[in-house]
Amino acid sequence: MSTPSFGARLRDAMDARGPLCAGIDPHPALMDQWGLTDSVFGLEKFAMTAVEAVGSTAAVIKPQSAFFERHGSKGIAVLEQVIAAARGMGALVVLDVKRGDIGSTAQAYADAYLDQSSPLAVDAITASPFLGFGSLDPMIDTALANDAGIFVLALTSNPEGAQVQHASTTDGRTVAGVILDAIATRNVDAKTLGSIGAVVGATIGETTEELDIKGPLLVPGLGAQGGTAADVRRIFGPAIGNVLPSSSREILEAGPDKASLRAVAERLAGAFVALGTT
Repeated sequence: MSTPSFGARLRDAMDARGPLCAGIDPHPALMDQWGLTDSVFGLEKFAMTAVEAVGSTAAVIKPQSAFFERHGSKGIAVLEQVIAAARGMGALVVLDVKRGDIGSTAQAYADAYLDQSSPLAVDAITASPFLGFGSLDPMIDTALANDAGIFVLALTSNPEGAQVQHASTTDGRTVAGVILDAIATRNVDAKTLGSIGAVVGATIGETTEELDIKGPLLVPGLGAQGGTAADVRRIFGPAIGNVLPSSSREILEAGPDKASLRAVAERLAGAFVALGTT
């Protein structure tokens, strides 16, 4: 029996649990707020508490790889624990790594995160297309061969992103528009939700870009960064059913109490269900 595609699994998870991607970002300031040291011990306590609190509630868990990498090999070992625990609790795992390279190096990143025999295998990763969308082909092909997914940066929530993403190409389209079109092309044959998604921030304001890419839309920038559920409704319009809102700090600031973490995650998921995002 074949494994359902990432897009199909994500649709099922969003329908069953509500549309929420819970970020696990073990930032030193948050660890300190929880009374933990900026150490491997503190990292493990923080990350595992978070995943144990929300892993059975959120559709997706999104660890930010950099906060684990900064602790070296022992930090990567904690990341492996987080991935295994989240998947064991029924959540999909999107690893926020924003990789982008060419040729054999892009393939090596794909093998590390998307080949399901890897100890760091996840359901999907974030990727940067700004070496040209074709540079992502090894990652996309490996993802699809492993029933995994890719979330491609398109219209990000950081203000500096507009410098590149809003720039015009030779055919008059914006860089973001070219990326979104390329994603939609990759999803054209998907029977349900496509497995190639886009990252589009909740704080981008108005946009004329076509956001119905037939795939998932990972939407950071909510809560602490200023984005609201109403912003999501306005920005995404008819594509709102494919939106996967992402929240990290708003959830994590409720810790270290697991019940408080879970309550915030459930409230956020409920707010988007009420908006009709599924």
